[in-house]
Amino acid sequence: MPLTEIDRQLIHRCLEREPEAWCEFVDRYLGVVFQVIQHTSHMRGMVLHGDDAEDLAADVLSTIVDNNFKVLRRFRGKSSMASYLAVIARRVVVNKLSRRAIYEKKVQGIKAEQEAKGNPPHLDLERKEEVIRLLDTLDGTDADLVRAFYLEHKTYSEISRDLGIPENSIGPTLNRLREQLRKSASF
Repeated sequence: MPLTEIDRQLIHRCLEREPEAWCEFVDRYLGVVFQVIQHTSHMRGMVLHGDDAEDLAADVLSTIVDNNFKVLRRFRGKSSMASYLAVIARRVVVNKLSRRAIYEKKVQGIKAEQEAKGNPPHLDLERKEEVIRLLDTLDGTDADLVRAFYLEHKTYSEISRDLGIPENSIGPTLNRLREQLRKSASF
């Protein structure tokens, strides 16, 4: 089904940032976004809890408006707007659900590790989850430092020796990275 004239005008109005255009766009296509979220999560065997669907819908809508409506600017009108948005929404949802599955798998690994050591699975789990979230945002030496200190329980001197960084820089670096996690706590 080709692009309708109503959709063409609505896209143009959104790109021109006309008042109420974005609200009309959301009213017109939010149902498509939720349908894609439900179908995609079902096909991937994932159960959505609480506000998960709303959070995913917000991620999809945010993707559409990011970079001055880049997604809408790239639309060439060779299909219906609903079809195009379904593809965009599916990509966003698959990406988010994949990241969620990886995160949950890491948490399960921590629980299993704690149980194997004879520790109750809830012991320090919240702190370890925070460390895993932080590690997902880091690369290189910062990631190695966080892993060594929090997960391998190495001392500053061991970390300094293993990573070749000054011992007196480890504490300030860990503080900076913890602050970075707090600021980006929108996981």
